[in-house]
Amino acid sequence: MSEYVLGSDAVLDLEDLWDYIAADSMAAADRWTTKLFDAFEEIARMPGIGHRREDLTAYPVLFWPVGAYLIIYRAEERSPVEIVAITQGSRDIPSFLRRRLS
Repeated sequence: MSEYVLGSDAVLDLEDLWDYIAADSMAAADRWTTKLFDAFEEIARMPGIGHRREDLTAYPVLFWPVGAYLIIYRAEERSPVEIVAITQGSRDIPSFLRRRLS
């Protein structure tokens, strides 16, 4: 079975995302949460599906889009995939990652 772990910041990202969407529709928030957890499972099964974005960061993270959101994760051999962040793709990703990962 493939494994992943949610970093503490990623857990907060999920909670914030759910709260934001649920303000309009709890059902929509639940659907987005399900899509994201499905994506976490897919990433855990195939960690190499993400993309390095050296134009955005030198940190050893990969990116995987889900709708308008980006899952940012670390994938190292013999370790569970670590979900580092979930954020909107339109965000200033380099600044976000400098704050988040430093």
